[in-house]
Amino acid sequence: METVTIDILNSKAVRLLHDLELLQLIRVRKEKSQTETQINWSEKYKGAMSKQPLSNIDNQLNELRSAWE
Repeated sequence: METVTIDILNSKAVRLLHDLELLQLIRVRKEKSQTETQINWSEKYKGAMSKQPLSNIDNQLNELRSAWE
């Protein structure tokens, strides 16, 4: 068995592929999109923020919280 990825350019091609599947010549599988697969958020945003001392982060959080009050 061989796996091939194709791009559908015309809706008629989908019907043809469905017919080939009914004849048991091929099997059509849809790929999972990135939203369906689990996203590794720590890898995606690794290094997005610069390292800061904990005291600076606490001060920024306190300023944000006081702004909402």
